[in-house]
Amino acid sequence: MSTAIPSAPDISSTFRGLSEADAAARLRAEGPNELPAARARTLLRTVFEILRQPMILLLLGAGTIYLLLGELRDSIVLLISIFVVIGIDLYQERKTEHALEALRDLSSPRAVVIREGRQRRVAGREVVRGDIVIVSEGDRIPADGVLLSSVNLSVDESLLTGESVPVRKAAADHAIESMGRPGGDDLPFVFSGAMAVRGQGYARILSTGVHTELGKIGKALQSIDPGATRLQAEVNRMARIFAVIGLSLCGLIAVVYGLTRASWTSGLLVGITSAMSLLPEEFPVVLTVFLALGAWRISRKNVLTRHSSAIEALGSATVLCVDKTGTLTQNRMAVHTLVVDGSTLITTPDTTSLPEQFHDLLEYSMLASKRNPLDPMETALQQFGARCLANTEHVNHDWTLMREYPLSPALLAMSRAWQSAHDSAFIIAAKGAPEAVASLCRLSGEDLQQVIARSSQLAATGLRILGVARCRWMHPNLPDQQSELPFEFVGLVGLADPIRPEVPAAISECYRAGIRVVMITGDYAGTAQSIARQIGLAASDHVLTGPDLETLSDAELEPRLRSTNIFARVVPEQKLRLVNALKRLGETVAMTGDGVNDAPALKAAQIGIAMGARGTDVAREAAALVLMDDSFSSIVAAIALGRRIFDNLRKAMSFVFAVHVPIAGLALIPVLGRWPLILMPIHIVFLELIIDPACSIAFEAEPPAPGLMLRPPRNPREPLLQRNRIVLSALQGASVLLAAVFLFASALHGGEPEANIRTVTFTTLIIGNLMLILSNRSWTHTIWTTIRTSNPALYFIVGGAFAILILVTTVPFFQQLFRFSPLQPAEMLLCLGAGTASLLWFELWKLLRSRLAPRTSSPPA
Repeated sequence: MSTAIPSAPDISSTFRGLSEADAAARLRAEGPNELPAARARTLLRTVFEILRQPMILLLLGAGTIYLLLGELRDSIVLLISIFVVIGIDLYQERKTEHALEALRDLSSPRAVVIREGRQRRVAGREVVRGDIVIVSEGDRIPADGVLLSSVNLSVDESLLTGESVPVRKAAADHAIESMGRPGGDDLPFVFSGAMAVRGQGYARILSTGVHTELGKIGKALQSIDPGATRLQAEVNRMARIFAVIGLSLCGLIAVVYGLTRASWTSGLLVGITSAMSLLPEEFPVVLTVFLALGAWRISRKNVLTRHSSAIEALGSATVLCVDKTGTLTQNRMAVHTLVVDGSTLITTPDTTSLPEQFHDLLEYSMLASKRNPLDPMETALQQFGARCLANTEHVNHDWTLMREYPLSPALLAMSRAWQSAHDSAFIIAAKGAPEAVASLCRLSGEDLQQVIARSSQLAATGLRILGVARCRWMHPNLPDQQSELPFEFVGLVGLADPIRPEVPAAISECYRAGIRVVMITGDYAGTAQSIARQIGLAASDHVLTGPDLETLSDAELEPRLRSTNIFARVVPEQKLRLVNALKRLGETVAMTGDGVNDAPALKAAQIGIAMGARGTDVAREAAALVLMDDSFSSIVAAIALGRRIFDNLRKAMSFVFAVHVPIAGLALIPVLGRWPLILMPIHIVFLELIIDPACSIAFEAEPPAPGLMLRPPRNPREPLLQRNRIVLSALQGASVLLAAVFLFASALHGGEPEANIRTVTFTTLIIGNLMLILSNRSWTHTIWTTIRTSNPALYFIVGGAFAILILVTTVPFFQQLFRFSPLQPAEMLLCLGAGTASLLWFELWKLLRSRLAPRTSSPPA
């Protein structure tokens, strides 16, 4: 009687492999089996690139000039602002380097090779082209190769293909010198980074390092340059415009002052002061503050922000490209359907017991599987059986495994023979493809047709179907072939990768927000369509496959891309191509994924979103956002926050633009009118680098507008500041300027001292500044409405600004520093009234507009 479990025959003696000398020579000539290290950017190089920005150069030049002219305090304040910006930029480095380091770690496992006829364990980086590698269950494959021999070998290639089910491998029956594509059963190719989950094989290595499929992904990551976002480009453009205007006025004012007042040194100081009033140093400060606080807010929704550019793009996301496995589904197999004698049982995650008629089916499914499997389908069967058959006679922990019959390309079924200590008979359980198991059971006629029809019907819903059979063998020795056993058909088991429970509601919310959802997967079209129907994906009847994509040019692809939401059997390069095609169509693309195969597309998308818990290091390092809880609903919450952030950023930038008008006006008008100078460098630096960014924090804390996720995405080509918004912002600033100049002229006409004139004018400017904050909280609701909306940061900023104003106008040290004089109560009330009245027209305009405009559920911010 047979008592041993036959294993794969040791045929290593038939392979001599490379000699040690040949392997060493190839390692020197072709390099190690790893991805090349990304060239790290040095600290000095990064600082140099930041200093080349026009805005930084202007600030550096202005600070240096002030230092040479002896204005030490002004110079220090200006130069400190430069170091703050440099420090923030340095914090955003090391993107591609991290992704490539993660890929190198994944692609360099240990390996067992045959060299000079002997087995050797070497580091994965030392495997070379031509090596014979032994692949065993649980091994990570070190490089791409072709199988020379295999026994029951199945490999998990989900990192490369996105398929959650391992694929069967078969040895090549002829010499092969080039690699095929990942995915598909009964192919002889094995790939770097994949894992053997069953069986054993011998493979000859054809590609190592950057020439493997994993290496091609690394090269794609290296070559991708996401570029600056539209918002970054727009802010830079605004900064350049202000810089040109500021420098032009600097020269003009210096010349005018020197000619009219015969003081060229003072003219240079006044010119620089005028230029500073228009220099855009607060633009990047405001943008950085918003993105930093936005990242903090998004992190509270379990979304980690790795690259701030994603926050800018979130509010305008128009397409969400979703990887199926691990993103829409749970990336695990679960028992879904049991079929016995025409009776069908649909299970749920809460199923803990079964009707008696299904007990045998589950028992023999477990017996046909390993007790501690790596294969996800066998794992699902064992876990489901342990839950539903506990405390029944169908659990056979004391049985001994006597033999295993592996599946083969000729018969896609496997059997395991067991024996009980209380019975001399063998109990054999078989499982596999339904038609193969039906063949083992010698079914024919109507019985065979019923099995095939039912299994086909279930497979069409996206299930993986297994047939199960049993046999009792009374002879002392087991036969050599499982086909010689008298099997009896037991039933069918359908397994599925379950969808994440929160996905249907999240996708529904995406549709309400005008966001298109596209599934891009390496799985089969039928499985993808089944998942699409379960989650409520639109147009689930239309599928475009990877082979279809290969036949389409970019011009032919674009019209198909507009109407297709499911892409199946897609390889990594095609995912990247689809993302780039959507970007060419003007879409703002958010791409989710968790596998190595998703990394290039994650990096190319404007918004790359990786799964934090289940995702690979490669995906997390390539993505801009990481879902810490892997919850699909967190994506929607992040998009809503992105819309809120952009709305509030637009309000802040409108305020900054408006407040420049009175600052610049009060710097220029005294020069042109030959009046006393009001604003000195310390005043402008105080306004722009302290009050303005601080006030922007108040805008960042503004709550979301009503109906935020009921309006369509913002047009990605829409500028941050539209023409009508620029005009109205300029008018707001002009109103504040008019109020300040009116008091300036009145005080001057009344013969007030210069210090008193400066104090009154500056106080009116500050109050007008605060009114600009309150008025720009909403362009549809008046101050009297928005004041009831909670914003603690606003109250803190307004109160703090008033406190600072009182401080600089009452404390002698600050009076001397700012060249101020004490204000009388009547003068303070006059400044308060003038600053408040300056924007009454804008509040009346909002009130009139809200009454004339039709009511909507989602008014603009």
